[in-house]
Amino acid sequence: MSFNHEFELLLRARYPLIYIPTPEEERVEGAIAQSAKHLGDRSVYIWDFVEGYQGNPNDQGFGRRNPLQALEFVEKIPEDGAAIFILRDFHRFLEDISVARKLKNLSRLLKSQPKNIVIVTPSIAVPSELTEVLTVLEFALPDVSEIKGEIKRLLAATGQSLNDKVLDELVRSCQGLSLERIRRVLARAIAAHGEIQPEDVELVLEEKRQSIRQTQILEFYPTTEKISDIGGLDNLKDWLLRRGGAFTERARQYGLPHPRGLLLVGIQGTGKSLTAKAIAHHWHLPLLRLDVGRLFGGLVGESESRTRQMIQLAEALAPCILWIDEIDKAFSGFDSKGDSGTTSRVFGTFITWLAEKKSPVFVVATANNIQALPPEMLRKGRFDEIFFV
Repeated sequence: MSFNHEFELLLRARYPLIYIPTPEEERVEGAIAQSAKHLGDRSVYIWDFVEGYQGNPNDQGFGRRNPLQALEFVEKIPEDGAAIFILRDFHRFLEDISVARKLKNLSRLLKSQPKNIVIVTPSIAVPSELTEVLTVLEFALPDVSEIKGEIKRLLAATGQSLNDKVLDELVRSCQGLSLERIRRVLARAIAAHGEIQPEDVELVLEEKRQSIRQTQILEFYPTTEKISDIGGLDNLKDWLLRRGGAFTERARQYGLPHPRGLLLVGIQGTGKSLTAKAIAHHWHLPLLRLDVGRLFGGLVGESESRTRQMIQLAEALAPCILWIDEIDKAFSGFDSKGDSGTTSRVFGTFITWLAEKKSPVFVVATANNIQALPPEMLRKGRFDEIFFV
């Protein structure tokens, strides 16, 4: 289901408070404006802390530096006035008891009115007292068609063209970046030599590495290791060599299903991490390293949101290798009640994705002690094979 379709469904169902965690303010506001137009004459009001409400002549700047006033403005609009109120960076004020109470009051009031409050923030931070009234809606990174359209727009603006092979390579390199980052890095390329060149793929990849580092969840890992660097393990090498072509464009057009992943088990120092790096190098795929500990945050819903963000980013970068090191330590105590079930929910989200993922993300998980892994992790369908190394 597309973002616009799901968003419009929430509006028609009169969900009063919608929370959209995304750093792409401009793009999500454009999508919201598109939905407002599609649903009819719905006014869109945008508020931020510095400028207040914008674009409405009668109340220009209303609620400036006053989040409570920003919420009171919602009540000023006539009850039958269909409207969407976009509040930028409003997550910073949700801990304020007066703001939280006002949102609760509005959530009851707006159920009978065609008004919706949309909180747009770069990250998720929902206090526990608001989890029942706020609905979190994910906003995905640009897909292939959106990226290609943006690159073609920039090419047209500079009066140049690229052959299909170079264009497709550039599109693949841009996957996983926000639209703003894509514009910025390509504008840098144009400023450097007056046009977009095939060599600029490396510039885009460096921007991608920077973007991934900033998430503090995934790490873009450079690889130079080769399959031949792995000593022994002939069965594993043969398995990998047979499946290396499954991620090519030719394999996709043929309809060949892509491999799902491997679980490598063994004591320390037997080459598990080396194998993960060698797979990425041999298959010519980007390697993303996940430290599961980085998924966990202190706020309610933050860990689950980071897990979804990790999945979204990995799928946006697909085809790729997702390397999860020492997964046995990360999920060994997932059934513990000491964290109010957070680890259990993160684990549930992760293994459900492992079983149901359709995107070409090849998961390489390593573990020192297979007995520490939950039985659900070893069920058929999570990984293609389990190798002891």
